[in-house]
This record gives sequence, structure tokens and C-alpha cells, in this order.
Amino acid sequence: MAAAMHPWLGEFIQRIEQQQLPHAQAAGGILSDADLTELFDSQLASRLLDLQSRLMQAAGQSFYTIGSSGHEANAAVAKALRVNDPAFLHYRSGAFFLQRAKQRPGGTPFYDMLLSFAASSHDPISGGRHKVLGSLVLHIPPQTSTIASHLPKAMGTAFAIGLSKRLQHQGSWPHDAIAMCSFGDASANHSTALGAINSASWAAYQQIPMPLLLVCEDNGLGISTHTPQGWIQQQLSQRPALKYFFADGSNLAETYLVAQQAADYVRQKRKPAVLHLRTIRLFGHAGADAEVAYRSKQEIARDAERDPLLFSCAALINRDLYSHASLVEHIRRQQQRIARIAAQAAQQPKLETAEQVMRSIVPPKRPAEQLPAVPGSQQRQQLFHWDKHNFTKRQHLAKLLNWSLHDLMAQYQNIVMCGEDIAKKGGVYHVTQHLMEAFGPNRVLNTVLDEQSILGLAIGMAQQGFIAMPEIQFLAYVHNAEDQIRGEAATLSFFSDGQYTNPMVIRIAGLAYQKGFGGHFHNDNSFAVFRDIPGVIVLCPSNGHDGALLMRQAVHLAAVEQRVVVMLEPIALYMTRDLHSEGDGGWLCDYPEPDTALPEPGEPAVHGSGEELAIISYGNGYYLSRQAEAKLTAAGHKVRVLDLRCLVPLHVDKIVAALENCKRVLIVDECRRRGSLSEELTTALCEDYPGRFTVQRLTAEDSFIPLGKAAYAVLPSAEGIVTAAEKMLQEAQK
Repeated sequence: MAAAMHPWLGEFIQRIEQQQLPHAQAAGGILSDADLTELFDSQLASRLLDLQSRLMQAAGQSFYTIGSSGHEANAAVAKALRVNDPAFLHYRSGAFFLQRAKQRPGGTPFYDMLLSFAASSHDPISGGRHKVLGSLVLHIPPQTSTIASHLPKAMGTAFAIGLSKRLQHQGSWPHDAIAMCSFGDASANHSTALGAINSASWAAYQQIPMPLLLVCEDNGLGISTHTPQGWIQQQLSQRPALKYFFADGSNLAETYLVAQQAADYVRQKRKPAVLHLRTIRLFGHAGADAEVAYRSKQEIARDAERDPLLFSCAALINRDLYSHASLVEHIRRQQQRIARIAAQAAQQPKLETAEQVMRSIVPPKRPAEQLPAVPGSQQRQQLFHWDKHNFTKRQHLAKLLNWSLHDLMAQYQNIVMCGEDIAKKGGVYHVTQHLMEAFGPNRVLNTVLDEQSILGLAIGMAQQGFIAMPEIQFLAYVHNAEDQIRGEAATLSFFSDGQYTNPMVIRIAGLAYQKGFGGHFHNDNSFAVFRDIPGVIVLCPSNGHDGALLMRQAVHLAAVEQRVVVMLEPIALYMTRDLHSEGDGGWLCDYPEPDTALPEPGEPAVHGSGEELAIISYGNGYYLSRQAEAKLTAAGHKVRVLDLRCLVPLHVDKIVAALENCKRVLIVDECRRRGSLSEELTTALCEDYPGRFTVQRLTAEDSFIPLGKAAYAVLPSAEGIVTAAEKMLQEAQK
């Protein structure tokens, strides 16, 4: 029984049979007969897979029909690149994927793509979690569907390839590789794309190696919105230090020639280039898109006449590689083959349980024996010679974080820090002071003032085998770039079934209580965005001793467990020295030696052993709770205070163990009442341990932070903690 055929294919075959093909050059000597045939087969297979996905969708077997039809010229781009050039692909790059698969024989790309269409758990890249183009052996990391969000990490990867050579680091990709990134003309307008392109140009302008090939596949449409004619050329051809190339995607030979020229330029010059590839879009944006609602029939028909498959068919016939009849037979055989494979793929298992779905949120661990040795005493003596007059004294949080970074960068030669002002200046709060002098400008990098580019740079470096340590200068500044964490860094393991990871430690200065500076934008007391991202870990120290230990733990989690870790550093506590009175030095700490045991993940720190009341907090709230605890103890109450330290995920079992026999719990949370960590912790204590605890919350108001003293009107205070605690204790006596 013949396989079902999509109506378009029948019309296409009829057109070949009636010899209604466009005039096409025989392609001269640019493409050999074998090259032309090979590229056409990739184009044809991509088109047939698109059609098959729509047939599968109609049968309830496929779930994603954004296809590559009209964009098949990208097969020639794949041929112009090496198999180990990392490729960050637009979702219309099916022909690129199929052509690259030919560079590493032995694979089953048709079956693999159909498994992805069918959301089968046997899909070798995502395990059924999403329809993505990706492969570990083909050096194609999977991308999400978020518009342009892959450009920053492609830029970061290109930078990391050059950095690897300078540092003699053997990463995922060789020193002479180039990074390729494809995207659509509509995506070229997105701020994320513009920031990434600007960062690539900014680096190249300063002669920093940036081997990045950007491929803009311009079909003139963003779903239903037309791209102004000439806009992409104007936008991409006039950028400093960015070489511009153009090719007509209907002409396979021209595309291959220009793609070769562009790739050779990037590889030899180690500078970025953009290949502006004119394409068309066939069959609408996706399966449910009826483009007749916003495009005229004449416009649709004009695009159909520019179909790259028509021109490739004509070139094959002009060279006498096929007759019209034999070409039709070849197309029918390929269609039937793909239909047979699709029938098999549709029957393969699907993800069925939450455990199966979530298995790849947390990446697989690396062997612990790969960890480098802690620096020896002589090396450390030299390392800290610059600050030797302070090294035997107790210090504040900022200083001990700085020392821990020195020790860690000496231990882990693949740690690279990046951010605004972190190099010679040492950061706004001097937490990165002297690190550039100690480890050089290739490991401590000043960046453009663009958080999306900073985080994209970190993702690219992490995929190249570095432990990336980006700094976001203030918590409020991360919100315009949060998708680089939520949509890119945190999802990579999930959508690659744990095959790709990007281990990093994202340092963010934040939280409230800064005096005399900045209002909301420098006193942002909400980190709710991180609590909503599966797989991300958030650590928050309140003092220098824990700051050093948590920084080491964060790097260990990145190095061994390949995790994305956010180190949330309370700005107001960076330089805090005193606890109860001026000059008491109660918040200064000794620096823990590098071999000090790390706390168990999620284990809170406990101060005191009282069982009347437990106060649970973190960051500034813990500092204030310690002040309140002293007053409560002086009044005869027996209180203990817990510092959570690990904010995401909350290890409730370890928190409950630290509470011991305390039944009354006051949660002090400097974040807002709505959407704060205190909501989660209260819910967990009440739901998981019904009747065991009496829980109250003291939080900030649901307000932004104003300037000056008014800030303290909307934040918890030590006096407020004492009042709330005394009320709970009084009620317990009734």
C-alpha cells in the first residue's frame, strides 16, 4: 500500500513531469556533480520531512510543524563548514542538520528528526522533551524557540574558542573552529540579537578574536509582519568590524561559494562576519498559520516560483544527472522511505511520568577525581602577598569573598570571570580586587554594559569547558536579561537529555538595606525570578566565613555537578563589621582554610540552642535576627536563629532537623510578602509537617525600595523582629 502523499508534493512532481522548471545555470565548476547531488538530497529530505510532519500532525503523531521549507539553501552553509564548528541553529535549519550529518557517516538523521517530531523518549537529543535540531556528535547544541536568545551564547562560544587558544585550554571545540549561528530576519530586530551582534563587533573592533559566522536567513516575514525591503542589508552591512556577505538562497552554487568565502574569512581572520541569505518561507509560519489571511495570492505565488528545490532540480537536469522521469522516481522513493521511517518513529515510546520528564533537569555528575588540587602553602603565600598585612586579621564579607576567589582561581585554572568593571577597578565593591593582576586579563574580563551579552558570554565559555563566573553588578540589572538564565542556561541540560551542560557561578550583588544609595535599582529585594527556574541553585551568604565556604561550594557544584549556580551577595553586608554596637567587630570573621569541610548542600547554619522560638532567615534578615536574638535572650527567652544559606532549592528536611524541638517558628524575609521565599517555606512546614509548627512571617511590604531613610519603612527591622517574636511567645503562654 502506497504511503500517503502531501498534496504539495503531488503538484511538485507534476511540475517536473511537465518540464515546468525555471532556467538554472549548470553551476560551472563551483559544485561538482557529486556535490550538487549531495546538497540536493539534503534539501529534498528536509522538505519531505516538513511535509511528513504535517501528515503526522493530522494523524495526531506530531506536535511541532515549524519547518524549513524555503530555507533549504542552508545545506550549502553546512557544507562550507567543518563538522566540529559549533552550530547554533535557527528552527528552519533542517537542511543544514541533514547535510552536516553526512560529514559524520553512520548516523540516522531521518529517524532522529522524526523521533523528535513525534516527541519520542528515544529522540537522541532531547529525549522527547521538545522538537529541536541538535546533536552532540555533530556539535549542534539544541536551541529553544525564544526569539534570538541563542545569539549571545553563540557570540560567547566564538569568544571562548579564541580564549581557549590564548590560555592553552582544551575545550569542546578546537582552537581553529568557528561558531556559526543562524537566525531569521525578524529575529535580527530583537534587542537580544542586536546586543549580541554589537558585542561581537565591539570585541572585534579591539582586535579580540571573535570567530563568529552569523547567518541571517531572510524570508521577508516575521510570522505575518513584513520586513521592510532592504532593511536587513542596511542593518547588517554597516556595522563596524563585521564583514557582510550576501547570497541568493535559490541558487545553490552561489550560496555555497559565498558561504565558503564567509567561513574562510572568519576562520582565517578570526573576525565576525554575517552571511545575509535571501530565502523564502513556504507553507506559512507553522501548521496552523493560514498565511492567506495576511498575504496576497500573488505574493505567495511569487515566492513559490523562487522555491530553491525548483532551481536545484533544474540544475540537476541541466547537467544530465537526472532526466525528468528519473528525478521524479528518485523523489518518490525518498518520500516513501521517509514515510516508512515515520511510521516506525511514531510507534516509539513517549515520556509518561514526571520522573522521566525531569530526569535531565539536573545534569549528570562528573567524576570527583577530576578536581584539581588545592594550592600549596608556598603558592598561597605568594598569591596573598599583596594583602599580607590583613591576612591574619578577621575580615568582612567582601574581603573574604575576594580571598576565596583568589584561592579558587588558583585551584581551578579554567575559572574565567567576566562582567562590568570587575578587572582593574576590582568591581564596584572591590570583591574582585587584584584578581586581574594575579591571573591576567584573559581570566578576569571587563565586558560591555549589557547583561544579556555578559550571561551569553558565560554560557558560551561554559560550553567550551570553562567554569564561567559572570558578575551582574546589581540584582535589578539581571531582570532585562533573565531569559539567558531561565530560557538558555537552565534549559540546556533538560533539552539535551543531559548531554550538553553549561556549568557556571553567576555572582549577583543584591538585596536591600544599602544606606544612602540608589533606591530600588541598587536595593532590589526580590529574587523571585530564580526561584521559578527548575535546576538553578541559589546560595546567599550573610557573613564572610560562610561567604568563603559557599563560594567554594558554588564552584564545586559547577565543576562536579555541572550546575548553574547563582551566588546572591548582600551588598549591605559586604563591608559590615559590627553587630550590636559600633566597634564591636561582631560581624568580622576568620578566613576558613581551603581544606575546611563544606556544609552539606542545603544545610542551614544555626546560632543558639534555645527551644522556645526559632527565627529562620538569610542575608540581611539573618543579620537583623541576630541583633533581635540578643535582645530576646537578655529578656530571658531561649531562642535559636537559622541562616538558610541555600535559598533554592529549599532543603526542608534539613531545616526541620535544625529546628529540633522548636515548635514556634518566625520566618524573617527581607523580600516582599507576595512572591517571597517565606511563602514557600511556610507552605512546606504546614503541608509536610501538619500540626507540628506554629509559623508566622515577617516580610518586607509589597513595595519597591525608595531612596534614603524611607527605605526602612518598607523593610523588616531588628525592632520589628523582637516585637513579632515577643507576640508569638506571649501567645504561647496563654
